[in-house]
Amino acid sequence: MPRISVAKALPDFPWDSLESAKAKALAHPGGIVNLSVGTPVDPVAPIIQEALAAVAAVPGYPTTHGTEELRVAAVESLKRRYGIAGIHPVSVLPAIGTKELIAWLPSLLGLGSDDLVVIPELAYPTYEVGALLAGARVIRADGLNRLGPEAASLIFVNSPSNPTGKVLGLEHLRKVVDWARRRGALVVSDECYLGLTWEGEALSILDERVNDGDLTGLLAVHSLSKTSNLASYRAGFVTGDPVLVAELLEVRKHAGMMVPLPIQSAMTAALSDDEHENEQRERYRRRRDILLAAVRGAGFTVDDSEAGLYIWATRGESCRDTVEWFA
Repeated sequence: MPRISVAKALPDFPWDSLESAKAKALAHPGGIVNLSVGTPVDPVAPIIQEALAAVAAVPGYPTTHGTEELRVAAVESLKRRYGIAGIHPVSVLPAIGTKELIAWLPSLLGLGSDDLVVIPELAYPTYEVGALLAGARVIRADGLNRLGPEAASLIFVNSPSNPTGKVLGLEHLRKVVDWARRRGALVVSDECYLGLTWEGEALSILDERVNDGDLTGLLAVHSLSKTSNLASYRAGFVTGDPVLVAELLEVRKHAGMMVPLPIQSAMTAALSDDEHENEQRERYRRRRDILLAAVRGAGFTVDDSEAGLYIWATRGESCRDTVEWFA
């Protein structure tokens, strides 16, 4: 039987489609201002660098579950920064960046060809990739009523949204949780931009107002890439339903999916210190204010963009035409 190529089942890598525009922009005398990928440009805070260096000489294997100090720091940061209570440190699992985690979650949770994964209509590409890697089917839907009689196994929620910056309200999140529980579906909430909310309040799926104090079937994914400038460190974690986290831990132990100890130390420092995070959020806020005015002044209409690292704007034309205009 011929070998089946996994790569052929996946969509084209999105950023590859921008190469021609990138080459055109690079030809400008002043060079390129590359806004195609949301990557941090500010240095990692000294307190985090010092924590990394402090254990750089340790030679042994790290644990997949992470140090207790890291897991406690994660729980305390969720409560302190977002008002999320009721999480036990044993239910925190560090990840080698949240992209890796999201890409493998459907597979690690045992989904396959008989399963349906629901993702937002405008979505971070890795949700779809994760479902396809597991062999599952994918439906894009912002309203669950659109599924009709379809039985979903997993629902990806993303609030604040990447890329639109839209924030889902309390009632919307409650309806998602209720819908999923009545049908036996899991809910995975990507909350990587929760700490970068500019207008109103963004809620976690783990907030008691959303789930009535019951974490069953719920997982929340958190990243330190943007809020702490740790994109190069690959640092994130997942928490929520203790049963699901324990299941993920067991599989990831077998697969050797472990965060290096120096990174765990850096994460602990980042999650324990709010000062650097507050400073970074204000940097982004100032840049956002400047860019919003510039984009609107250039004739763009801005939609959503209540949170996150991006501004969702249009000139009322194909996005490819806009990319060429920028280039």
